[in-house]
Amino acid sequence: MHTSFAKGETLLGVALAPIDLVRQVGLVIGFSLLTALAAQVVIPIGPIPITGQTFAVLLTGALLGSRLGAMAMIAYLIEGASGLPFFAGGTGGLPHLVGPAGGYLMAFPAAAFITGAFAEYDWDRKFFTAVFAMLIGSLVIIFCGWGWFALSTHTNAIAALRVTVLPFIPGDIIKILLAAAVLPSGWKLLRKQQ
Repeated sequence: MHTSFAKGETLLGVALAPIDLVRQVGLVIGFSLLTALAAQVVIPIGPIPITGQTFAVLLTGALLGSRLGAMAMIAYLIEGASGLPFFAGGTGGLPHLVGPAGGYLMAFPAAAFITGAFAEYDWDRKFFTAVFAMLIGSLVIIFCGWGWFALSTHTNAIAALRVTVLPFIPGDIIKILLAAAVLPSGWKLLRKQQ
């Protein structure tokens, strides 16, 4: 039996249909909490640690779509800025949004939105297009983080690149491949259940 899904639908949108307002709010809060949990996976490598946040951000966008994905990341930033221990290593507070890692954090809604927009155009249904969508979202986070770090610490661009971009490339490749592998597998599983 061949089942097709309408354009603009994400994996969770189809799996949990219909998604009413209550489910939307639940998904936004749930994925903001998933991102907070992923932030607790920390590998200290310098002024900016490697965390599981980018994995959660990209997956959130792809699973929830552009609008709900961005809203989940905005909720996450509000929760962390309000003092909840949701940022890397159980920290929180408004200073994190303007500190050296602030560019990464502030890029999360845009990265989730972009990744979600690609997913809404079926880029999450095949591994290679999912990789590309995740790569674009990841680049948004990396370049915003790099730029903000250079500005906020008065570091020249090349020195900031060495600290805020290069160390993250291997981990981001792994995160992108993992997230991109989950999505087509989820679609295949969903088709079998239809």
